[in-house]
Amino acid sequence: MQRIELDFIRRAPRSRWAGRVLLAVALGVAGDMAFTFAQLQTVVKSNEALVARAQPRKAVQTISNEELALARDTVERLGLPWTKLFAALESAANDQVALLAIEPDTKNGTVKITGDSKDYLAALGYVLNLSQADALSNVQLVRHEVKQNDPQRPVAFSISAAWNEVKR
Repeated sequence: MQRIELDFIRRAPRSRWAGRVLLAVALGVAGDMAFTFAQLQTVVKSNEALVARAQPRKAVQTISNEELALARDTVERLGLPWTKLFAALESAANDQVALLAIEPDTKNGTVKITGDSKDYLAALGYVLNLSQADALSNVQLVRHEVKQNDPQRPVAFSISAAWNEVKR
């Protein structure tokens, strides 16, 4: 019987030219990328120079104290807890009352509400409903007037209330 030699560790001979071809391709790709990068850098620098010449830098505008105060007032108003106020107004609403204006006074922590109602009793009912809201206190009917020129004779009214959520 003849002896069979099995060599499981020996590897198949590699082709020497495959590695060299891959190296040449990699060098070619890297060279092309370097050339493209250099071209793009030149284009970017020339475009930056064009932009710098096209848009001269402007001097900084100064802001007056009045404009600064208005900006601060706007930011302060945006930071108010509007959600609770609107929820209170909606919970007190009925189909006989239409609101026309809501004017907050952040310095005093009050809000003035102007609207129209079907009649005087509807305006009083709206004031009563608002006085039960947690977001408002000291709700008072400041002014009411029957519109004589309208055939349905609606009542225009103004309500003043303390806005509990506003920090004074």
